[in-house]
Amino acid sequence: MIRIKWPVAIGILFLVLIGWYLLYTREIVLSLQENTTRLSEIYSKVQEGLITMEPSDAEQALFELQTIVRESGVPLVLTGPEDAIIAAENLPFAANLNTPEGLAAVQAYVLDLDALHEPVGDPDVQLVHFGDTPEVIRLRYTPLLQAGGLLITVLIGFLAVRYQRRAESDKEWTSMARELAHQLGTPLSSLAGWLEVLKLPHLDRPGALKDAQIAVSIGEDLERLERISYRFELIGIEPELEGLSVRKVARDLEYYLVGRIPRLSKKSIDLVIDVPKDLPLIMGNEVLLMWALENVVNNALDALAGRGGKITIYAREIADKWVSIRIKDTGPGVASEIRDKIFQPGVTSKSGGWGVGLALSRRIIEVVHKGHIELLEGFEGTTFQIRLPAADA
Repeated sequence: MIRIKWPVAIGILFLVLIGWYLLYTREIVLSLQENTTRLSEIYSKVQEGLITMEPSDAEQALFELQTIVRESGVPLVLTGPEDAIIAAENLPFAANLNTPEGLAAVQAYVLDLDALHEPVGDPDVQLVHFGDTPEVIRLRYTPLLQAGGLLITVLIGFLAVRYQRRAESDKEWTSMARELAHQLGTPLSSLAGWLEVLKLPHLDRPGALKDAQIAVSIGEDLERLERISYRFELIGIEPELEGLSVRKVARDLEYYLVGRIPRLSKKSIDLVIDVPKDLPLIMGNEVLLMWALENVVNNALDALAGRGGKITIYAREIADKWVSIRIKDTGPGVASEIRDKIFQPGVTSKSGGWGVGLALSRRIIEVVHKGHIELLEGFEGTTFQIRLPAADA
């Protein structure tokens, strides 16, 4: 399954927008330049008409048309044979055509105009040299402004995403630290209790416990501490993956839960494991995958603790590429206000909970195992689906 990397997608989107802005503005500039060329041709024809026609109503019309062209703002210089300056309109500077200095300035400006546009008219009669309108000149800078604005937006977006990720990471690690303290607290409290029992005379110990019995219990607590420590150690590194049987992991989880369920609920909770023997192997880490599944099942146990019900662990192969594991319970379901953020660190519906179990499960499934975990809609109770890539896919 291909996951979208949103920062990359946003970056590509903004690059596309920049390209579109550049092309769009370029089309506008070309269109305005074509209009400038047409206006210059009109001006040329007007000048020819003024020279060849007798004064009449048509001549008056030509004068009016010439006025319109002048008001367009297009820089225009009319030259005759041997590049003699005849007239000039809309120059970006003041120039007196009756002085040598003014003529020299306009002749130098003509060279700049010809570098931008080919003059129109008959070289043996007259040529019109023209430039761009003020609008076109301003538009030349528009793509740079647009691109700069978009780049600034991308930079701000990148910084915002980076800040958000860092904040989420800090929140996740804070929640994990609290969860670690919570998990370590139970066996440590138990060890402290056994230490107090050892201090008592044999006859005063509860049930007349012997040292050997206490040693066994202490050993179990130490083993639990070691397991907790090893789990969190694996979270901080990139663990080695190997071919793993989902059925074996599910059976180990069942063995762990069978002894735990009676202590968690006074009501009857049925555990159903439906995992075929012929499922393909996945590339995984048994300790971490077991932990991820355990966290999801623990949420189901919490939902059923005061009411009883059934938990089903169901696994199937999908399209020869994936192994799907569904963990379903018959509890009240997930509250609508937290459904969209249930995998975020610190989000929980339990009083006193740290809200890190499902966040850890998502990290283990999606980061370590390159799979996907989701809360399915439209089912009674709560159903989580975990998809893991098959080892030979």
